Amino acid sequence: MRDKTHSEQIERWAKYVKENPENWKSKFNEFINSQIEISRRFYKELAKTDEGKEKIKKIKSLKN
Repeated sequence: MRDKTHSEQIERWAKYVKENPENWKSKFNEFINSQIEISRRFYKELAKTDEGKEKIKKIKSLKN
């Protein structure tokens, strides 16, 4: 079970979305794009070693 602070954060975000219908999408988009960029950098670094390449292959096989 998640703690109280998690619920409070969800409530704050819901309030922000309701009060800022034009702005929240760009903020959320920035967040998602940064997460994708972090993931890409991680896999790029991981692929530099043979062991990393094997881990990537294993992860990809789990997706299918």
